[in-house]
Amino acid sequence: MNILMLVGSLRADSWTARLTGSAASLLPEGTDTLVYDGLGDLPHYDQDLDTDQPPAAVVAFREAVRRADGLVVATPEYNGSMPGVLKNAIDWASRPRGESSIAGKPVAVISVSPSPRGAQWAREEAEKVLRVAGAVPLEQSLGVPSVHAAVVDGQLADADVERALRDLMQALVTADENRRTAA
Repeated sequence: MNILMLVGSLRADSWTARLTGSAASLLPEGTDTLVYDGLGDLPHYDQDLDTDQPPAAVVAFREAVRRADGLVVATPEYNGSMPGVLKNAIDWASRPRGESSIAGKPVAVISVSPSPRGAQWAREEAEKVLRVAGAVPLEQSLGVPSVHAAVVDGQLADADVERALRDLMQALVTADENRRTAA
């Protein structure tokens, strides 16, 4: 199984990236993961650019999404929503209609915040946008409040968060297995 991880924070060593790294380590053995590091290279979605020959960064991103069996979308919360770079990536992956690379993909959504709400609004927004784009967000998701206490020195330090993250990663694997069985 191939899992593509989209990290909504471009900041080096962000809490979101740290938690995504922990999520990758909790996937079953034999699962390949790739953290897509080119979200910042995608141009703003523009239908004038979305032609038979879209920009190279878009082609590479869509192909990475196409090759993935499932996605992990990890988002911080900026001004009560997900960051624009993540929304932009989902917009590019959702096109062209009928040939979308994200259509039907199971997606685990994770949100992180130093606040006690765990970036709830960003997580809800990401789930909504993914659903409209044709992806299949899992019914369960994970919001990590007070992330600075849950991830210490790059390692999960909160047993409840680790258990919830492990369960979410297992749910993603199961969703992909169910999708394959149904196909």
